[in-house]
Amino acid sequence: MTKAEKVKYIIDELENCYPTVEVPLDHKDPYTLLIAVLLSAQCTDKRVNEITPLLFKRADNPYDMIKMSEAEIKEIIRPCGLSPMKSKGIYGLSHILIDEHGGEVPADMDALERLPAVGHKTASVVMSQAFGVPAFPVDTHIHRLLTRWGVTNGKSVKQTEKDAKRLFPKEIWNKLHIQIIYYGREYSPARGAKLEKDYITRNVASKKILKTYSDYLLINE
Repeated sequence: MTKAEKVKYIIDELENCYPTVEVPLDHKDPYTLLIAVLLSAQCTDKRVNEITPLLFKRADNPYDMIKMSEAEIKEIIRPCGLSPMKSKGIYGLSHILIDEHGGEVPADMDALERLPAVGHKTASVVMSQAFGVPAFPVDTHIHRLLTRWGVTNGKSVKQTEKDAKRLFPKEIWNKLHIQIIYYGREYSPARGAKLEKDYITRNVASKKILKTYSDYLLINE
């Protein structure tokens, strides 16, 4: 299978499996999405979705957020991990949004990346899902899958994003990155993946990758 054939197969299978997708993080506007994505660093979406209702009940906009102290924010978001850094970031970026952007989340990648605790992936998610601007956010899960599928060499998340943007049509980036996340959770998790179930990997991965699956020999006897 050539790389072009592999890419087409991945697109077709993900579209068949997940014709409609939604952002896994609960939110109602660009600000709440920004905060939710920030909280998701080294934390599951499930846990974030359990914590954000508690936070957003107190403050679902930057004006209410800065009425709380960093300590109060930290206490609410503690279960998400990295709470000292995240609470400082949430408090700081809320001030900046008010002081420099009229209380609104800017639809600008550079402006987003300048916000405290907002990295490239977080900014990419907000640009793609809040504003509909084509972006291809690559987290560790997408990096792992695209490497497993031979779409990229797996050297870095930055390289994976570059390869994904080169190989996949721009008009499907915003949907495709969520489809990949859904597929990874259901069929190809980081631990305990079964080749019998993980049909995309079974059809596109190299023999070297396939042999890392415990059930490879059983399926190929």
